[in-house]
Amino acid sequence: MSSSASKFCYRRSMVVYSERMPVRFTDALPERTDVVVIGGGVIGIATAWFLRARGVAVLVCEKGRVAGEQSSRNWGWIRQQGRDAAELPIVIESINAWEAMARELDTDIGFTRRGVAYLAATERQLADFEQWLAVAAPHQLDTKLLSRAEVDALIRDRPGQWKGALYTPSDGRAEPFKAVPALADALRRRGAVIRESCAVRALDVEAGKVAGVVTEHGRVHASAVVCAGGAWSSLFLANLGIDLPQLTVRATVARTAVAPDIYAGNAAAPEVAIRRRLDGGYTVAASGINEHFVAADSFRYFRDFLPALRASHRFLDLRFGGDLLHRLTPTRRWRADEATPFERTRVLNPEPSPKALRNMRAGLEQRFPALAQLPFEECWAGMIDVTPDVVPVMDAVPQYPGLYLATGFSGHGFGIGPGAGRVMADLVLGRPVGHDLERFRFGRFFDGSPMVPGPGL
Repeated sequence: MSSSASKFCYRRSMVVYSERMPVRFTDALPERTDVVVIGGGVIGIATAWFLRARGVAVLVCEKGRVAGEQSSRNWGWIRQQGRDAAELPIVIESINAWEAMARELDTDIGFTRRGVAYLAATERQLADFEQWLAVAAPHQLDTKLLSRAEVDALIRDRPGQWKGALYTPSDGRAEPFKAVPALADALRRRGAVIRESCAVRALDVEAGKVAGVVTEHGRVHASAVVCAGGAWSSLFLANLGIDLPQLTVRATVARTAVAPDIYAGNAAAPEVAIRRRLDGGYTVAASGINEHFVAADSFRYFRDFLPALRASHRFLDLRFGGDLLHRLTPTRRWRADEATPFERTRVLNPEPSPKALRNMRAGLEQRFPALAQLPFEECWAGMIDVTPDVVPVMDAVPQYPGLYLATGFSGHGFGIGPGAGRVMADLVLGRPVGHDLERFRFGRFFDGSPMVPGPGL
């Protein structure tokens, strides 16, 4: 970590997130299974959870570690508030599923419903928040606008600075690093097979249909495959000759030492966001900082992302440093019998952003002074997979019958994970999914559909 970043963190948390973590899931590969799920993040594990609940034999292959990337590095918000209108019904299902799972798991994952508040420093911000009430109303959410006095009663720090807030009391939070591994443990006890350090190199295709996968440890026959590879999904599909317009942005997060309880839920101010933690501290993130490292795909998918860039250019920082040459000349094709990029980089483990850490400190001093002098015990970063319209893909891939795609959750994946997993399980099984998936079609990127960005990261 650079010296400017290290001023803000006592130590890196990267050891616990990196491939140096001991391998915990070492199940032997079966010769045959019903469904292979590629990716051991929240979407992949949740998909396998619901497949197994329906009696389906399932194998989860994770190239690195279960929840080793963004599924353990996110803010830990489980929110309905502020969602894209098409996502909202799935998120409502998902938060209820998180609540039910939390009761079933052996580990306390820190799930609780303590609300989400979007804090407005200006009347314009409050008016913008008010527009989302029209999205919430048909679903009978408990979302409401708070007055200045109501915000001061909710957030017990620096009263008088807010014009009001958008607030959903039924929204929740959990501890990402505990939640997904705990779900994976329970999934394995229910009969699923999970294998870490097991990259899927290629699809096994017979007569034009998916017949399984070829992993670095051998071939597995299956009638269906779900790609839930997060930031790696576009690269996996590229080797199949399929374009998936998806880019990544770096998001930096920190946790404080034990802190005074100024608010028990999740709050987003214009400059900084906070979440109360199970350990008595706060998770902190800088609002509106998303850093994209320019790469070959930045140019390949530039036109696809233009609408999103126009909508969010103030919050996007382009980065040209690091291994720019490698990013501009990536490996996009390989054979099933050779090592892949997935094996060369087991875990995406970016450095925390010094700029984001500085902005967090400044935001706390301005908005939450009771937390401003607390040390950051840990800081970390993750890579968020983003689509041009900032909503996911949940669909079959028509070029390969039997292949399904669940990716591009654009920073929303942890909260929507169980709901998305249930949808994907039923999609694979040909059962009614219960939600309109039109907005999440894979074909929207190629059939001339306009890219209408959702609410954003």
